Amino acid sequence: MSWRSDRIWIELIAGSRKLSNFCWAVILFLGSLGFLLVGTSSYLGKNFIPLFPPQQIIFFPQGLVMSFYGLAGLFFSSYLWCTISWNVGSGYDRFDLKEGIVCIFRWGFPGKNRRIFLRFLMKDIQSIRIEVKEGIYARRVLYMEIKGQGSIPLTRTDENLTLREIEQKAAELAFFLRVPIEVF
Repeated sequence: MSWRSDRIWIELIAGSRKLSNFCWAVILFLGSLGFLLVGTSSYLGKNFIPLFPPQQIIFFPQGLVMSFYGLAGLFFSSYLWCTISWNVGSGYDRFDLKEGIVCIFRWGFPGKNRRIFLRFLMKDIQSIRIEVKEGIYARRVLYMEIKGQGSIPLTRTDENLTLREIEQKAAELAFFLRVPIEVF
């Protein structure tokens, strides 16, 4: 999702509020809750889940291990729900030809560095770099090379852009910024 004019280009970056993250958080929560209920019912001897009578699962070691897995799953699930509610990773990239600056903003985890804001002069941009790694875990990432600062990623590593899409995006951005493209 982006917005462009002759002098300003704003690229909105989606954070962790994605359907896949919601699905994983719900699945992990329900599964860990089931493990915890089975482990607790084996300890108390009460039937919390109708499919598993508490007499079939003895507390030590089965019920204890299931309770541990249930608690661990609840911690991971709460971590996912927190990243979703804080929308970690969302933000924007703003390229302003009029002012000659590039602003990169991302939301992080709560705390001192919750807001990540980077600002560069356009004259310091050396190039736009495409990094392509094919194979089982294909990875296509777009970077902006800054003099003395290194590489700044402009796309998320989990964004599954096709080779054509990332080339098009790199070509449009390089043309807008009037810088060359490098391919690695």
